Amino acid sequence: MTTKLPARRIAIFRALVLGDMLCAVPALRALRAAYPDAHITLVGLPWAQAFLDRYPGMIDELMVFPGAIGFPEQPETDAGLPAFWAEARARRFDLAIQLHGSGGIANDIVERMGATHNAGFVQPDERPRQGVFIAWPDTLIESARYDALMRALGVPVDDERLHFPLYDADLDAAEALAASHGIDFDRLVCVHPGAQLPSRRWPSERFAEVADALAADGWQIAITGSAGEAELTGSVLGAMAAPARHVAGQTSLGALGALLSRARLLVSNDTGLSHVAAGVRTPSVVIASGSDTRRWAPLDTTLHQVLADHPPCRPCAHAICPIGHPCARNISSEAVIAAARAKLASLRQASTARAAPSFSNDKSAAERSPFGSLSHAA
Repeated sequence: MTTKLPARRIAIFRALVLGDMLCAVPALRALRAAYPDAHITLVGLPWAQAFLDRYPGMIDELMVFPGAIGFPEQPETDAGLPAFWAEARARRFDLAIQLHGSGGIANDIVERMGATHNAGFVQPDERPRQGVFIAWPDTLIESARYDALMRALGVPVDDERLHFPLYDADLDAAEALAASHGIDFDRLVCVHPGAQLPSRRWPSERFAEVADALAADGWQIAITGSAGEAELTGSVLGAMAAPARHVAGQTSLGALGALLSRARLLVSNDTGLSHVAAGVRTPSVVIASGSDTRRWAPLDTTLHQVLADHPPCRPCAHAICPIGHPCARNISSEAVIAAARAKLASLRQASTARAAPSFSNDKSAAERSPFGSLSHAA
């Protein structure tokens, strides 16, 4: 095995959204186990403070990335980079790890942070980089790519599963939501029609058809989403003939995770919540439109089923499909209904009871062990 580099101050560059961050958890957890005394800084998006709070002890600090041309998650401008690089150099990182993606400009950004050692991925035609860099492992699923880099750094990855810890406040909020909406956890199916990009969204009327079919089978439907997705989730509710619980915008991320942990099934697009489902071990049927299904496939293909069509234009780089969205429209409502029914039937046969995960919110316990709140495995 490669000998790991000596490092007391480590920076991780990964300025991405929820689903992307969840896929990096196995690698980040392994890094912390290998460097228990290091100060680990995440260079990420402003929202990622909530990610750090959910995984206490795994990462010590958030350093907000100001954005850059070529990084669409923020306004694309290089105006904030000089000050960012100056601050990074002042921190005197021993190791900076480019965990953002395949390489290229992301490596340029990390190199100018001035760390003693750099690590990351390189694209096929990219110039050689100084440090521990491996070829972008394009055939692996997303989480396994970052595990591969950890191993190249001499960091063993013993647990490749996703984890999404829940705390007492999350579970209490889910219980309160259930009480106010009359939710029956034993019959609950969550339907999540949103996704960050329109090109990743299956048609809302088809989500409604699936929800109606499952409601006719006796399942209780909860439509989930963020407050910003209220128009989309409302359109699903409006297209349904059966009643449903509309809880979009009424939960924190933790409460939504707790609600999902008690559900029997999630039906969703390939989006952040599908990774939360993996992290709380809730079965799912995922309609993947546009995305690279080889890259974003779940690790547990028994618990999670992905439905996808593969026209020549896939994977898609468009926010809005310019050719009528065939990869989404070629997935019929009937196919999703059949997959959901099969998944629910197999669950009934296996067991009618699945205990919700619980986690201590004892901060002293988190301080005693950086993995005290990361023990729930998906």
